[in-house]
Amino acid sequence: MIERLEFILALAREQHFGRAAQACGVSQQTLSAGVKQLEERLGVLLVQRGSRFQGFTPEGERVLDWARRIVGDARAMRQEVAALRRGLSGTLRMAAVPTATPMVAALTTPFRARHPAVRFSVQSATSHEIIRQIANLELDAGLTYIEDEPLGRVTALPLYREHYRLLTAADGIYGGRESVTWAEVGRIPLCLLTPAMQNRRIIDRHLRAAGAEPAPLLESNSMIVLVTHVRTAKWASIMPAALAETFRLTERVRAVPITDPNVSHTIGLVVPERDPMTPLVAAFLSEARAIAPELAAEVAAL
Repeated sequence: MIERLEFILALAREQHFGRAAQACGVSQQTLSAGVKQLEERLGVLLVQRGSRFQGFTPEGERVLDWARRIVGDARAMRQEVAALRRGLSGTLRMAAVPTATPMVAALTTPFRARHPAVRFSVQSATSHEIIRQIANLELDAGLTYIEDEPLGRVTALPLYREHYRLLTAADGIYGGRESVTWAEVGRIPLCLLTPAMQNRRIIDRHLRAAGAEPAPLLESNSMIVLVTHVRTAKWASIMPAALAETFRLTERVRAVPITDPNVSHTIGLVVPERDPMTPLVAAFLSEARAIAPELAAEVAAL
C-alpha cells in the first residue's frame, strides 16, 4: 500500500507516467499497474487517463491528500527508528527563495556542528515551488516569505525582517544620498528579479503604491546576474539589506536605504505540518528557534 501511495505522489509531482515511474525506479507498466490496483482496492477512479496523464479525479485528489500524510508518517517512523539506533543522520532537503539564500548557512552551520552525520541538499526556488515541494514531500524545509501569500499546511517560524536598499553607482543619481523614497526609486531604470519571484511582486507592489509603474531594463531569476550587473556601476537594483551586505559591493556602488515608507517583510523557516515530525525536521526546527533572536538582531542592525 505504501509503495502504491508513493506512485500517486510521484504522479502528482511529475505530471507524467513515464517520469513518475523513473522517479520511483520502476517501469511505467509497474507504476500503472500499481495505481490500478489501488483504484480497485478503494473502488474509485483516481487518475484521469488518456493518451497521457490528465490529472486526478476529485476522489484522486482526496487520496493524494491522504497519501501525503500516510507516506510522510511512514518516513517519519523509519527515520525515528534509525535515529534511535545510530543517532540523527540522513539528508535534510531544503530550498530558499533567492533573496534568502545567503542566510542558509546561519542555520546549517550550527546544526551540522551539533549533528555531524547529517548532510544537506540546498536549492534556490520560488516561494510557490517551496510550498508545493513541501506538500509533495520533496523538501523537508524552506526559507521563504511567510506573509502576504498562502502557505498551505506548514509550520512557520519567523526568522528576520527583510528591509530594502537601492543599489546604485556612488557617483550616479541618488548615489550620494543617505536615503531615497520609493517614489524616487520608481523614476530610475532598474534590473530586478522576474515576476515569478515573490520578492519582485513585493517590490512591484511598493513601487505602484508610490505612483510608479515597474518597467525594469533587465529581469533575471538569478541574484548573481543582478549583482554582477550592479557591480559594473552601470545598473541599479533593489535588494534586501542582508543580501547587499553579503555580496560586499565595490567602492563604486552604494546600498542606499529606501524609506518613505520604510517597509519590511518577514522571512521564515517553513516545515511540513505533521505530528510527529521526523526527527531530522524536529531537530532542525529546534535549532532554528534558538538561532532566530540573534539572527533577527543581526539583520536589523544592517
